[in-house]
Amino acid sequence: MMKRLEDYVISIPDFPEPGIIFRDITSILQDGDGLALAIDSLRAMVKDLDFDLVVGPESRGFIFGVPLAYLYHKGFVPVRKKGKLPRETVSASYELEYGSAEIEIHKDAIKPGQKVVIVDDLIATGGTTEAIIQLVKELGGEVVKLCFVMELAGLKGREKLKGYDVESAIIYEGK
Repeated sequence: MMKRLEDYVISIPDFPEPGIIFRDITSILQDGDGLALAIDSLRAMVKDLDFDLVVGPESRGFIFGVPLAYLYHKGFVPVRKKGKLPRETVSASYELEYGSAEIEIHKDAIKPGQKVVIVDDLIATGGTTEAIIQLVKELGGEVVKLCFVMELAGLKGREKLKGYDVESAIIYEGK
């Protein structure tokens, strides 16, 4: 019997605090069939889409975004934490559960009019993705799709990203 992608995810109760169920994606990566299923799921999300670039945040956006870019012979643009990119950058701040963070992208990474697919492992509150969208738009790019391996629907990230085509391979109803 064929396993589903969610069968490869290990759920850890009460981590990092009581009442939270941590969905561990490393168990997908460790299994060749699980990894293939994850990449194939993302591939299906963009199969009929016109796009120029895949953009992904460190580190798991790299893991899932690069194979997708490779399969479609597109470029991959890394989004990094502040201070990690060597050339001139643009940056965006976003709120975390406890505090804030700042991400950057190379200023020349996206040309005006380029169509962008954003790929990440997880959509939770949507804050990171919202900041990435801001950077893409600042550089003149157009976000045509948001692709995730997992979604924690209870954190309502999809609501923050209204107006965008959002798709997740696995949707967990809770947080």
